[in-house]
Amino acid sequence: MDLQAELLRLVPDEGRVTASEAALEGHGQDLTYNARRDPDVVVYATSTDEVSKVLAFANEHGIPVTPFGAGTSLEGGVIPLQGGISLDVSRMDRIVELRPEDMQAVVQPGVRRSQLERAAGEQGLWFPVDPGADATLGGMAATGASGTTTVRYGAMRQQVLALEVVLAGGEVIRTGSRAVKSSAGYNLTGLFVGSEGTLGVITELTLRLYGIPDYVVAVRAAFPSPEAACDAAAAMAAAGIMLTRCELVDSSSIVSMNMFAGTDYPATPHLWLEFSGGSETSVAGDLATARELAEGEGCEEFQAETDATARAKLWEARHNSLLAAMARAPGLRAYATDVCVPVSQLPEAFRVGRKLLEECGLAGGIVGHVGDGNYHIGFLVDPSDDEMIARAKTLNAGIVADALARGGTCTGEHGVGIGKKPFLEQEHGDTLPLMRGIKQLLDPNGILNPGKVL
Repeated sequence: MDLQAELLRLVPDEGRVTASEAALEGHGQDLTYNARRDPDVVVYATSTDEVSKVLAFANEHGIPVTPFGAGTSLEGGVIPLQGGISLDVSRMDRIVELRPEDMQAVVQPGVRRSQLERAAGEQGLWFPVDPGADATLGGMAATGASGTTTVRYGAMRQQVLALEVVLAGGEVIRTGSRAVKSSAGYNLTGLFVGSEGTLGVITELTLRLYGIPDYVVAVRAAFPSPEAACDAAAAMAAAGIMLTRCELVDSSSIVSMNMFAGTDYPATPHLWLEFSGGSETSVAGDLATARELAEGEGCEEFQAETDATARAKLWEARHNSLLAAMARAPGLRAYATDVCVPVSQLPEAFRVGRKLLEECGLAGGIVGHVGDGNYHIGFLVDPSDDEMIARAKTLNAGIVADALARGGTCTGEHGVGIGKKPFLEQEHGDTLPLMRGIKQLLDPNGILNPGKVL
């Protein structure tokens, strides 16, 4: 079969059905060390109808389909392990409707996070899920993304009210509604959020929006050790402080940030904090308590910023931490761990992670959304160096085992993809047969993102 020619019958646009080397390469890898696997054809869909036609055709002929958005996956979720079709929905990038009176937005899956933020901002609203990368909202839903604001607003699963999804056979379904709550039937919306394109392809999302806070304070707090910073974060969470963001950045990551962004932050571990509310008075108490708790853990500098430009600069440095690290070693690829534990367990889990990092002998940095118990140890590795990869995997297995023993999870936000599959059985072994049954029901021919999650 001439796959490209057959697909051109369904999507009659040679610019959007391509097997060019550049397109295949761009859709055969993500940001990490995972080996490149090119698809046979890339299809740039621009409508739900085109997605439906492509899936119906692929299902009939047993052709693998891997959904693709911005390609910012960190667990190989967008890599087409078995070739076939890379179904790129990034050109489905229309904000269908903003409903400020309901504080909701309806968007296509290719809409970027920053695009929605700009449009909602004109209405005095914002979408809070902030994974750092300017990912597509469809991809963020598919991976169950979260980020810096999860400690206050929750992750992607809490923000999605309804979905339009195309199933493996081409059938289009809608889950959820515009109502902010419902007791009607099974929560199918929650089932597709976090399914990583293995159960269906998301083609439209109805999302919650929130009012932009009137008063915001961002804080950079320097500590003598990462453990002290971690203990301070846990103390703030236990004290019930209304944090909007609470991020840990270790000294190695600070050095990378300074080199990348031209900043001159002290090369010590930091917490990046944010507080927000309706007025300066409403925030003042939490800010004062946070300062007191930080100083109790040896905080060496507590710099607060209220100016919007200064706050943006501060958070830009945090969001670019991965890019900053990669800039220090061109040619190497990222390897990022991603465990999450109950916040009360975070200080001890972090200490174990730090010990394992020292023992493995690899140069790595630690960052994390520590306000909700999620931390990452990241390396830059040579994908061709098997021994280096093996050491990184040993460390990853060690911190996952520790997280699971503490009642945590192997992935707080990156998803399972390829890299976390071995750990899913450790975490959910008793329910894996049920998960496989759901997969078999919705994708009986196994064409949707094969080789991922299960």
